[in-house]
Amino acid sequence: MGLFTDLPGGINPDVIVAGGGTAGCIVAARLAQADPSLTILVIEGGRDNKNQPTIETAALFIANLLPETKTNIFYQGKASSHIGGRAPVVPSGGILGGGSSTNLMMYTRPQRCDLDSWNVPGWSADDLLPYFKKLETYHGPDPASRHGDTGPINVSDGTFRSQRSEDAFVAAAQRVGIPEVPDLQALDGSNNGVQRAKRYIGPDGKRQDTASRYLRPLLEGGKHPNLHVLVEHQVVRVLFEGTRAVGIEYRPNSLFRSSGPSKAITARRMVILSSGALGTPLILERSGIGNPDLLSRASIPMITPLPGVGESYQDHTLMVYPYRSSLSPSETLDPLADGRIPPADLASTNPGMAGWNAQDVTCKLRPPSSQIATLGPAMAAAWATDFEPIKDKPLMLMSLVGAYPGDPSSLPSVPERKQYFSISTFAAYPYSRGHVHITPDSEDIDFDPAFFSDARDVGMHMWAYKTQREIARRMECYRGEYAPDHPPFPGHSRAACGERDGPVGESEGRIEYSEEDDGILETWLRMNVGTTWHSLGTCAMRPREEAGVVDANLSVYGVEGLKIADLSVVPGNVAANTASTAMLVGEKAADLFAMELRGQV
Repeated sequence: MGLFTDLPGGINPDVIVAGGGTAGCIVAARLAQADPSLTILVIEGGRDNKNQPTIETAALFIANLLPETKTNIFYQGKASSHIGGRAPVVPSGGILGGGSSTNLMMYTRPQRCDLDSWNVPGWSADDLLPYFKKLETYHGPDPASRHGDTGPINVSDGTFRSQRSEDAFVAAAQRVGIPEVPDLQALDGSNNGVQRAKRYIGPDGKRQDTASRYLRPLLEGGKHPNLHVLVEHQVVRVLFEGTRAVGIEYRPNSLFRSSGPSKAITARRMVILSSGALGTPLILERSGIGNPDLLSRASIPMITPLPGVGESYQDHTLMVYPYRSSLSPSETLDPLADGRIPPADLASTNPGMAGWNAQDVTCKLRPPSSQIATLGPAMAAAWATDFEPIKDKPLMLMSLVGAYPGDPSSLPSVPERKQYFSISTFAAYPYSRGHVHITPDSEDIDFDPAFFSDARDVGMHMWAYKTQREIARRMECYRGEYAPDHPPFPGHSRAACGERDGPVGESEGRIEYSEEDDGILETWLRMNVGTTWHSLGTCAMRPREEAGVVDANLSVYGVEGLKIADLSVVPGNVAANTASTAMLVGEKAADLFAMELRGQV
């Protein structure tokens, strides 16, 4: 098997893939299938993901959220006045398979308008739908033929659904005017609806990561001896002869191995960067590709000037709100999170729940015209130009989560442990733009996610808070907000939080928020907003004169033999969890690169 923790001699790759993440595993596997004579080397900074229970077992995804995990890379952002002086941390997949090995496995796709808005030849919704279908085997009805049935990635219900809370959410959403839609992920789906979620979990309950589903079958199948993977090593920079990429410099990852000297390895035909929206621009800059002033300050000789490298950072800003419930311990992941059920006992106590990601419902939401004013003046003005004319464009995404979302040790100690459900909301198209760059200190980075630096983003979340709360309080299993994780509205306010004996009645209207309440809500949002892990856009696929970094063939401007294939190339945001888009980029990139390697481009 060609998977190593130390690279043996005698490997002379035609193609080097720098990063074995979500897209990188797809690119390497598809190129190996397209031409088994190619020698392909993947270099991944993290460990192999095989036989890792927290990766394979869907319900144990919680372990990958913990700060001590070594399955993720945690990028430290700058402190920002826009979020109360906090310095946000953004995780990124740090193991073979990247984010597909550590994410929450939600299956959502972009809207047609997202892909068409990129305005890149060959990357329209019609161009890309075949790649979405190619990558998946969809276990569910597909009357519009929008999903795949033979791809490596299974999309299914998994092995468990918390049916009572799911039904309660769908019914409550309908009571506030949000209809149930059978398929929000058909590219042309509704811009306002709730769907019973599918996930990147197989019918056997196993996570569907790209390392396991694309790469490993080839490594272990005996028919691709020229495919190799080196783990636990980091790519430092790309090596050039003139302006042609000829290889990479790499070193052991000190998280897993003793430090050692950097080494170089050449690539006879192509170098592909696939280290993510946070990793790839740093490699480019260390290689001499980026803003000339920044490279000069870091004393790095310039290969080609590309000021767009590391700019236009985007993420989907996230909030998650917990609620007390009447659910039983067998209907949430709370007993697993708080230790009532040890992870090792999950398969025997509730085997179906092992194949569950605790998210049974997903929504794409767009406010009705009667609520546009509640977005605030800045966002209401933007709505008229950026949303209202584009009828398939939602404003926010929402999910039902079958657990308390934070540290369970912070919860009240009571004789009978209560069960929770939560509702997550994230902005589909934040206006804020950040950046990530190297600094003269080689061990430090300049990373500013820029959350809420644009006031329009706050308006989106204010509307989302009020909307999700109206759904929650109409759910049959609702027993009040968990007040410490909601805005501290004063006791005299009609918006004050508290416990209840049950959901609101049919005759009770929406909560009224005073000007004072809105001020409290905005402050609360700024003090608590965070990341969805959906980083993208830092090496955008757009014209060079518009701060682009790659062209429609994913070739880096100004050099030869260097490609990028990850979420850094995405030029505009998508109304979806980004795993589907990362996989799409991998599939499309592999086709483009295979054609070029065959001399067809």
